[in-house]
This record gives sequence, structure tokens and C-alpha cells, in this order.
Amino acid sequence: MIAKLAGIIDHIGAEEVIIDVGGVGYHAFCSSRTIQRLPPPGSAARLLIETHVREDHIHLYGFADGEEREWFGRLTTVQGVGARLALAILTALAPEQLALAIAAQDRVALMRAEGVGAKLAARIVNELRDKVIRGTPGPTSAVATVTAPGTVAAADAVSALVNLGYGRTEAFSAVAAAVQQLGKGAETDALIRAGLHELAR
Repeated sequence: MIAKLAGIIDHIGAEEVIIDVGGVGYHAFCSSRTIQRLPPPGSAARLLIETHVREDHIHLYGFADGEEREWFGRLTTVQGVGARLALAILTALAPEQLALAIAAQDRVALMRAEGVGAKLAARIVNELRDKVIRGTPGPTSAVATVTAPGTVAAADAVSALVNLGYGRTEAFSAVAAAVQQLGKGAETDALIRAGLHELAR
């Protein structure tokens, strides 16, 4: 099982990279986010790897960091999300954005990924939301702030901002910043005003 590759980049494509390790070229599929972080061909590079073995093939999936690899593993536990679709999601949303979108139940954000429709977006949110809130992988400050017990006002503020036309993820993030600024005892109206101020930055 290959878990990491370190060598010289031989080729970079739109969705894959070939790394020369001691004269052997390893082909790894990657998100565009990882592709963009790679140095040009001829340079040394390191990728974390997930190896998928099937009866008819062995595929390598490469990641620039452990957080993206962790999310790849979690996404592929959802029925209907294969390896290539998980990479498409990670291309559309960075791990931090993905955690926020799932915690905020923002199906629209997930549907920005090629191949993700409304039903699959709902399934991803339903199956992974509790894991995000419980802190697997580690909770972002925004997730922990807005989903903590006793934060009904924060949830109401998020709903109000969504009703004003903001996306769920950006509303969620703005209210989280407002809670951190004003404290968990802040009223809904104050959180809405602070959230709007945050969104106007």
C-alpha cells in the first residue's frame, strides 16, 4: 500500500500528476487545488497518497496535505460518492469550506462540484454533518461556535441572513464571527447586525 510519494515531477495534467521516484513514474489523480500547489515539472515534490485496489486496476490519489486526504476518505464513505467525485468536491471546496458547508447544511455549495446533484448533496450533508459537529475531522472555530449547545440565537441569525439572500455557508461563517465578537449570550438581533457588518467587509 502506497501512502506517500516523494520524487521529481515528470508531468502535470488537469487532473493528474506523474512523479518519477527512482526512475519509476507513478500516476496519481489529484484535485485541482492540489495540482495548483505543485511546483513545475522537473521540481521535487511530495504527495500524500490513497491507494485504491480493485480487481481490474490500482489507482493512486494524491493530496497536498493530510486534511484534504482525510476529507477524501470521509467523502468516499457516503453512498454514491466515488473517488473521482470526491476529488471533484475537493476541487470545488477547500476542506475548511467543505466543513462549513456541511455544518451549515448548505446543499447549494456542494452542488457547485461537478457531478453533485440535489439528492447527493443532501445525502452528503445528512451523513457527514454529525461528524463535522462532533469534531471529526477537527472542528473549525465557526462550526464549534455556531453549533455549540445554547446557541439558538446564532441559528436564528443564520436563518435571517439566508432569508436576506446570503448563502448558508457565508451566513454561517459571518454569524460565527459575530458570536466570537459578542459572546454566546448575544441576542439574535445583535448577531444579525454584526453578521451583516462582517459580510460587508
